[in-house]
Amino acid sequence: MSDVHEEKEESLFEAPPIAEQERMCEAILFASAEPVTVRELETRLPHGCDAAEALVHLRRRYDGRGVRLVKVGDAWAMRTAPDLGFLMEKETVEIRKLSRAAIETLAIIAYHQPVTRAEIEEIRGVSVSRGTVDQLLEMEWIRFGRRKMTPGRPVTFVVTQGFLDHFGLENARDLPGLKELRAAGLLENRPPPGTVPQMGDGDEDAEEALQKGQSELFED
Repeated sequence: MSDVHEEKEESLFEAPPIAEQERMCEAILFASAEPVTVRELETRLPHGCDAAEALVHLRRRYDGRGVRLVKVGDAWAMRTAPDLGFLMEKETVEIRKLSRAAIETLAIIAYHQPVTRAEIEEIRGVSVSRGTVDQLLEMEWIRFGRRKMTPGRPVTFVVTQGFLDHFGLENARDLPGLKELRAAGLLENRPPPGTVPQMGDGDEDAEEALQKGQSELFED
């Protein structure tokens, strides 16, 4: 009798088949307005499920489809295939344009994170106004990072998952090179040393992170 009882208890906690786990993850991701981490998925799935494995199958199933499963930082989301983005142009909400100071500050944070206000000012050569930082914080494109272990322990700034998601980046290492930055209006001519990432002009292999229409954000 005890063996039968133990078998019944085990069956109660048996995870659904991987195909069913895949369907569950799919439903959660489609219903979520924000990217969802593996840990968050596993808290919603039945006991014993392997969300990471389910995502592997789900990502493969959507390969080449009109929507795809993409990784955003340490989370996952369903997104329109990049080559079909033009179909959504009429439904795109125009984002308020950033000032030149905000653009430069954002670029420095993205390429030099974690970076302090003093380091931003040293690179730009001018002071950073509180309003500029507040605007980027309000847009949730930057956030406070860890304090530096230097005198005064100044706070640092880093880009957010929202920033990566907006530009279709998995992480900060996928940021565009100089060619893409110029195309986006971030750079006009050859910049002074230290104001942008130290990458060669011939960086032809940089990711095409700034999609059509996104460059308008960086106009004066």
